Amino acid sequence: QVQLVESGGGLVQPGESLRLSCAASGFDLIDYAVSWFRQAPGMEREQISCITSSDETTAYADSVKGRFTISRDEAKNTLYLQMNTLKPEDAAVYSCAADPNGSGSSDVVDYEYWGQGTQVTVFS
Repeated sequence: QVQLVESGGGLVQPGESLRLSCAASGFDLIDYAVSWFRQAPGMEREQISCITSSDETTAYADSVKGRFTISRDEAKNTLYLQMNTLKPEDAAVYSCAADPNGSGSSDVVDYEYWGQGTQVTVFS
């Protein structure tokens, strides 16, 4: 069974950190570009980071650059998102997704597999 399962979300204060995980099963994550998206209430889904399948190139949205780090562990078939210095505006449901084309597209229609999402709440 093919699936992506996120974990690691929670409730934190501004300035704190969280690490999200996205465990893949039924396929090899290393063969796909994978991205983290987030969606806050009333907002469109936003791609915040991706890692390509060919050369492991990473990219970040300006809103998280310098604070978030994407990585993956091939042996564990798991994607991670280290989130530091969290801000209230980072609060959203975070989802991971796998792109078979390998490029890390920002278009959600290019993604074949999606996780169910994990909630991140940042409050003062």
